Amino acid sequence: MKEDGFSPLLHANIERMKLMLGYSSDFIVRELILPGNKKTAIFYLDGMVDKKELQDSVISALLDRTPEEPVTLQELKDHVLDAGEVCVTRTLEAALEQLFSGSLFIMMDGVVDGLSIALPGWNDRAITESKTQSVVRGPQDSFTETLRTNTTLVRRRIKDTRIRIVSLKVGKMTKTDVAVMYMDTLADEKQVRRLIGRLQACKQDRVLEGEYLEEFLHEKKQLTIFPTMYNTDRPDTIAAGIMEGKIAIFVDGTPFVMLTPALFVDFIQSAEDYYQRPFYSNLIRLLRYVALAICLLAPSVYIALTTFHQDMLPTQLLLSLAAQREGVPLPAFIEALLMEGTFEILREAGIRMPRTIGQAVSIVGTIVIGQAAVEASIVSAAMVIIVSITAISSFVIPAYAMSIPIRIIRFVFMVLSASFGVYGLTIGIIVLVVHLCHLRSAGIPYLSPSAPFHASQQNDAIFRMPYWKSTKGQTKQGRSS
Repeated sequence: MKEDGFSPLLHANIERMKLMLGYSSDFIVRELILPGNKKTAIFYLDGMVDKKELQDSVISALLDRTPEEPVTLQELKDHVLDAGEVCVTRTLEAALEQLFSGSLFIMMDGVVDGLSIALPGWNDRAITESKTQSVVRGPQDSFTETLRTNTTLVRRRIKDTRIRIVSLKVGKMTKTDVAVMYMDTLADEKQVRRLIGRLQACKQDRVLEGEYLEEFLHEKKQLTIFPTMYNTDRPDTIAAGIMEGKIAIFVDGTPFVMLTPALFVDFIQSAEDYYQRPFYSNLIRLLRYVALAICLLAPSVYIALTTFHQDMLPTQLLLSLAAQREGVPLPAFIEALLMEGTFEILREAGIRMPRTIGQAVSIVGTIVIGQAAVEASIVSAAMVIIVSITAISSFVIPAYAMSIPIRIIRFVFMVLSASFGVYGLTIGIIVLVVHLCHLRSAGIPYLSPSAPFHASQQNDAIFRMPYWKSTKGQTKQGRSS
């Protein structure tokens, strides 16, 4: 017997597999006597296989054989079993891997090989509407936690023979199924090989979600809080990215698919931009950039102007702000820090609480706390307005992964404004822009195609040109790469 192979004695193989699984109660061994007194055993994990298919397509087919017919593994594979995918398995490690993936395993006495039959039987979540990136017009389906369902949703949209899918297993303990999907001749071959190589070299013990791989695939030389991979649960967005030459990474067990390379503009654009007329889409995009600036700079500008640069404000506005701040014992920076911190707590509480009451708690808590703080002269009414506008603007950013670093940097800018005024804020903006220019995603500049500027890729950089005017209008329905 080979070190990892099977014994010709069936009972020895049964005992060995039970021992490997620690005599687990969900490991089922069904022993049968086939025609010709051929001892056979069926191994599977309870709940992982379809029991109806097991009875109808496997057990019934095995027992319905006449005594005169030969009974060998090859005969079973070629002429008896009409189940799904059937393959010969020669090692214990491969057999256990098949069991964990929803297959059953058949062995016969006197034979050192076995048959693995794919009969997955667990319940999958139905395809529903996207809850993180909803649109008014456009496809309403979203990915599920099943890898093959997700790749099929993309295949339905791209009926092209150049689509390639490379399947891997990552994670020493979880052995999670991972699929890399790209379009041949459009995706960069070096990027594809580099990505697959890094996935194969991944030493993670467990991979339960895409973030486990995203951190591993992240450029190790780049220290940043900005996302360099785009995550979405929308199949149309992934399909659009693949048709632009990007690479999609599917991880079994999560409805979010990663797309690389991911540029800064990807996180500001929405799928609905391509399902509305260009004039409306561009107006909404402009509104998003304005909201991004408000979310990032509004509290900092208020702190800088009211603390150091009062002469830059109109006289009437300055008098109004001074009247509001009369009796407020806290400086503007502490006011902003207190209100921003309170809102972040309310935001997190609304997310973690049951959805039926989470939203109500967030809204009511914000209104009550804000009004009570003003009446108690802890903060000024103007500060409540600034914080409210800032919070609402953060929800305009389509990608949640981008709103998180913006919220973090906002606190840094507040500290700079409270310390050095507009000069500190200006230095912070310059450092931020330089940092973004230094970032790369899969070797592509993060601010591309604006920095460095590529005139040929401006059809969908900041604003979207009409499809009839775009030279790539027939294939470009997603992000600009």
